[in-house]
Amino acid sequence: MTVETSASPQRRVLVLAHTGREEVREVARACVQALTTHGVGVRLLVDEAADLGLEAEDGLVETTAPDDVPGEDCELVLVIGGDGSILRAAELTHETSTPLLGINLGHVGFLAEAEPEDVDATIASIVARDYTAEDRLTLDVRVKVDNETMFSTFALNEASVEKAARERMLEVVVEVDDRPLSRWGCDGVVCATPTGSTAYNFSAGGPVVWPEVEALLMVPLSAHALFARPMVVAPTSVLAVEVLSNTEGSGVLWCDGRRTVDLPPGARIEVRRGARPVRLVRLHRAPFTDRLVAKFGLPVEGWRGAAERRRRDGGEHDA
Repeated sequence: MTVETSASPQRRVLVLAHTGREEVREVARACVQALTTHGVGVRLLVDEAADLGLEAEDGLVETTAPDDVPGEDCELVLVIGGDGSILRAAELTHETSTPLLGINLGHVGFLAEAEPEDVDATIASIVARDYTAEDRLTLDVRVKVDNETMFSTFALNEASVEKAARERMLEVVVEVDDRPLSRWGCDGVVCATPTGSTAYNFSAGGPVVWPEVEALLMVPLSAHALFARPMVVAPTSVLAVEVLSNTEGSGVLWCDGRRTVDLPPGARIEVRRGARPVRLVRLHRAPFTDRLVAKFGLPVEGWRGAAERRRRDGGEHDA
């Protein structure tokens, strides 16, 4: 690893930011300043440090290249941006399984734990080590052509097989545990994790799965078939999508919307549970139901649950 620093502090946090936006740059600078003020070392990618106007100084700020191992020896990664930034952070630190803590400056921000107004409290929790980390199931994704693996990667949200040209459907056969399930002419197939169930899977009409549930999801995209329903299978299952050799169109594989490879006719995509989870930092144990309500703005007015009655009655008794 190429590190520019005069000394290595005992504690170190990797800060990753979507520096193309001024709002993000302001929050990132404030976070770096607050962490170093409390004696916590900060590591930045070289390009992002330049965008932020920060340099290695006093042994508390250091820089590294993205093709090194950015998360090595860091207790967590502070990600400032949207869900795309967190997916990027997962890619950069997958080798070290460094926990990710997101401050949402994107749109929905389902993977983020904090909002911009929570920056001070977030920094205080980092300094005090007042947080926990939960493991999120990932996908191991492999593409085979003529029984030879030509591409392999991981995914936190989903691996999506999609048609490469708008005017051509993709002809595929899908399998579960080495058994053929159905043949589809379709726009594609999404294989997702519970974490990704609120992302592409959700937009495609798949189920929302609570993150504590260990399962794999398969959702067809605009399939021309009688049986083309979202499916939830065991975490030990192996999903496969074969692009038929006589299909008129070709396909493309996208993993988390970041890593991609072309799929020629005859390609086989295998998806199974990943060996290495992604760790997400939690500052509080709010139920996933509350996160759904908050992120999607779901209408819950008029709810008369026991906990709400106690809150409204000042904790005296249930009505």
